[in-house]
Amino acid sequence: MTISRRKFIHTAAAVAGGTAISPVITDFAHAGRPIHSAGSSVADRIRVAAIGINSMGWADVNAVMKNPGVECVALCDVDRNVLDKRAAELAGKGIQVKTFSDYRSILDNKDIDAVVIGTPDHWHCLMMAEACDAGKDVYVEKPIGNSIAECRAMVAAQQRTKRVVQVGQWQRSQKHFRDAVDFVHSGKLGKVGLVKVWGYFNYGNPILKQPDGIAPAGVDYGMWLGPAMKRPFNPNHFHGSFRWFWDYAGGIMTDWGVHLLDYALLGMKANATPKRVSASGAMLRNPGAEAPDTLTALFEYDDFNIQWEHVIGYGAGIYNRQHGIAFLGENGTLIVDRQGWEVVPYENRMEAVPLTKSSDNGLDEHAKNFVEVIRSRRIDDLHAPIQAGAEVATLSQMGNIAYRTGNTLHWNAQKGEFDDAMANKLMISEYHNGYKMPRV
Repeated sequence: MTISRRKFIHTAAAVAGGTAISPVITDFAHAGRPIHSAGSSVADRIRVAAIGINSMGWADVNAVMKNPGVECVALCDVDRNVLDKRAAELAGKGIQVKTFSDYRSILDNKDIDAVVIGTPDHWHCLMMAEACDAGKDVYVEKPIGNSIAECRAMVAAQQRTKRVVQVGQWQRSQKHFRDAVDFVHSGKLGKVGLVKVWGYFNYGNPILKQPDGIAPAGVDYGMWLGPAMKRPFNPNHFHGSFRWFWDYAGGIMTDWGVHLLDYALLGMKANATPKRVSASGAMLRNPGAEAPDTLTALFEYDDFNIQWEHVIGYGAGIYNRQHGIAFLGENGTLIVDRQGWEVVPYENRMEAVPLTKSSDNGLDEHAKNFVEVIRSRRIDDLHAPIQAGAEVATLSQMGNIAYRTGNTLHWNAQKGEFDDAMANKLMISEYHNGYKMPRV
């Protein structure tokens, strides 16, 4: 049996206040079910809108539009410059869309069946929950929430409304990643005691301290901030570099971490609640940031460990790979990244497996799976359901919390929290400017 037919079951920890994240059941097989629309008057027509279209949100909606019967009818962004640019790009393809700066206009439109959310992380929870309550199916970028509490609220919103919610962890739709995990599960590596996960990136300019200023013309900065603390505009906190500040995101740990740690969890059939978490990091390249540009985090389970490591601007990476996951077993090591997977034997205890890569486009396959499940309404067929997104985002948040507290953190599985008051405070997002956390 291959991973494309196998279901993975992970049970996340109980949430604060007694609500639990449901077991995650992920089936990688494509739905292939009879068409059934999510509210469109035409059986095979799905009308999509995109909210936040400067980067991945734009890639996502274009991947969704590649599927027959899907049409983009509206775009939303707080930056009029981005909005006009993207609308013009669609117009050049003969696609006319309505444009909005306030996402609530999208959610109020009964003619829209599904939304793609590609905003900065601090908006994901609120928009996804409100979209579900408005009867929309949702493709939401990763990481799903900007805190553990937000992850739980997003799971609760999907469970409450039963909407189709796909998380943008598109590597779950790429065959060679699934093949690699199949091999780990085969037992040929022997017992795996350590999973190393890493990202060594050399892109972007260093984040240096900059003075506050005035938001660019055409930007609704108040709407950009949304539920985040009100503060003057600073270019470091805006397009792209927002990821380095805790109010809006979690740095590389939650950006790349959710992609890569996800496969560590899948390979080890583990849940997102290690018994102990520790982390150490530094600012070696980005003195103007908050999230560390260099970080090592250790997640300790009963009979294995997962080690995360990221570095910005230094080195080529472990095993000479920029990023990856390595399962270190008694007989050999399996290494997988976006370029493929291979097995390096230890002392001739097993056969080597040469580098192998599938030819599929992971993002396109992920979007296809989303569209298929919108039609079939078989939510268990999603490749990256909200529960799976919550598990790995929770694990990534744990690594950041350990770094921010400077403590080795012990997880209390019965209470669904840490045995550390400061850490538990960091599990919860602060909401400002009249916005409130969606109910759990």
